[in-house]
Amino acid sequence: MSDLENSKVVSYVVFFCTLVIVLLTLIPVIFPALFSSLFGMFTENLNPFELGYQSIFLIVSNVIIFSFGFAYYKNKIPSSIYDVFEKIRTFEISKRVAIISLVIILGIYIGLSTSELFLDESKKWSDYNSVLIPALEIWPFGEAGDIYVQEQNDRYVRMFLLDASLDIFQNIKLLPFVASILVVVFTYLITTQFCQKRFAGIIAVIVLLQSYTFLKFDTIAVYENFWVLFFLISLYVIQKKWFLSPVFYILAFYAKAYVAPFFLMTLFTTYRSQISKKTKIGIVISYIIIVSIAIATVYLGDTVYPNVIDVNYSKFIFGFQVIIAQLRFDLFFIMMLLPLTVGLMFLSKNKLKHADSILILIFGTIIASPILITFTSHYEILPYRFIPLLVFFSIGIGMFFSKKLVNDS
Repeated sequence: MSDLENSKVVSYVVFFCTLVIVLLTLIPVIFPALFSSLFGMFTENLNPFELGYQSIFLIVSNVIIFSFGFAYYKNKIPSSIYDVFEKIRTFEISKRVAIISLVIILGIYIGLSTSELFLDESKKWSDYNSVLIPALEIWPFGEAGDIYVQEQNDRYVRMFLLDASLDIFQNIKLLPFVASILVVVFTYLITTQFCQKRFAGIIAVIVLLQSYTFLKFDTIAVYENFWVLFFLISLYVIQKKWFLSPVFYILAFYAKAYVAPFFLMTLFTTYRSQISKKTKIGIVISYIIIVSIAIATVYLGDTVYPNVIDVNYSKFIFGFQVIIAQLRFDLFFIMMLLPLTVGLMFLSKNKLKHADSILILIFGTIIASPILITFTSHYEILPYRFIPLLVFFSIGIGMFFSKKLVNDS
C-alpha cells in the first residue's frame, strides 16, 4: 500500500471513530432519556423516545446546514451565492491587519471580563473553600487526610501558579485569567499554523469567545485553564521547537492529570505535521521517555492517583449523556458539531492534513470524560474540562476558511 493510500485509510478511520463519538454525544440532545432507559437501574417511568427541548433546534439546523453544504459541494447553488462564499473562503488579511484585529478582539474581551477578577469565588464554587483554600494552606509540603485536598497538591505546576498569583498579585484569579487570554492567543496561532491563513485564525478566536462555557470559566481560579494552555503550547511548538513539546506536555500533566492521555493526540498531530521523519521519530522517543517518567512518578511517588482506580463499565455510556448536559448553553457548538465533523473529512480529502488532527483532537477530548468516570471513583464530568474541546471545535470552524487562491499556494 502506497503512502497516499495509507494516508486515506487513516483519514477514514479517524473520521469514522470521531463520527461515532459525536453521534453518541448528540443522541441525548434528541432523546435525553434513551441511554438511561437502556442502561439505567430505574427505567419504569422513562420514555426513551421522548424528544428533548433542544431536539427540534438540532434537527432543523442540521438539515439546513447539510442541505446547503451538499448543494455547495455539488455546485448546485446560484452562482452569485457560490461566488460570495468562495470569496469569503479565499479572503486573507495581512500580518499587520491580523495583529491589529487580534489586539482589538482581545482588548474587548479583557475589558468585558476584568470585572470578574474581583468576584468572590467562595460564594459560587463550593470547591474553593472546601478544597482549594485548604490545599493552599498546606502547600507545598503539607499533607491532608482529605483525598480531594491532597490531590490538589499533587498538581505541582497548578498550585505553584495559583500560589504565585495570590502572593505576588494579591489576586488568585489574575494568573488564571492571563492563562485564558493566552489560550485565545494560541487558538489563533495553532489555527494559522494548521491552515496557513491568518483570517482563519481570527475566525477561530471569534468562535471561541462566543462560547458560554469558555467565558464562564475563564477567570475561575478553582477551575483554571493552565493545563489547557500548556497542552496547546505543546501542540504549537511541534513545528517550531519540537523538543519543547514534551516539556509543555509534562507541565500540563502536573497542572491537571486529566490531560494524561492527550499525548496520544499529540503524537497523531506529529504524524500529520509537515516536519521531517527524523524529527517525528525524535518527538515520539521524547514522549515515550517523558510519559514513562510521569507514570513512574505517579505509581512510585506519594500521590493519590493509584488509589482512585475503580472500574465501572456501566458509567461509560452515561458519560456522553452528561457531556451534552454540561454544554447545553453552547448552542453554536451543539448545532455545528456534526456538520463540522463531516466537513473536516471533506477538507482532509482536499489535502488539508491537519483536518485529521482536529478530528482526532475532538474525538479525544470528548471520549476522555466517559473513560475517566469509567475507571475512577474520584472524578465526575464537569463543564470546564471541555475547554480544549471548544478550542479544537473553534479551530475546526476556522479551517473552513483555509482555502487559498491558486496563485497564493
